[in-house]
Amino acid sequence: MSITTGRKAELIKNYATTSGDTGSPEVQVAILSERIVNLTEHFKTHVKDNHSRRGLLKLVSQRRQLLDYLKRSDEGRYKSLIERLGIRR
Repeated sequence: MSITTGRKAELIKNYATTSGDTGSPEVQVAILSERIVNLTEHFKTHVKDNHSRRGLLKLVSQRRQLLDYLKRSDEGRYKSLIERLGIRR
């Protein structure tokens, strides 16, 4: 259910804007998206896990806030990020 250290390092490397960058919105959204995907898979087998569902809703809300911030500040980075992650269809 949680993200492994290796996978997290790989996401940071792929989405970082500069070397050593772990706090940019791109990196944060990528990590949140990975956690959301993992939780979504978890719910396919554990339908009645409402405690984790609350956590999923918090993650989705947090990702939405970061994406809204990125869209407000730099729309080009926003569009490239959602295209790379495949969030919007």
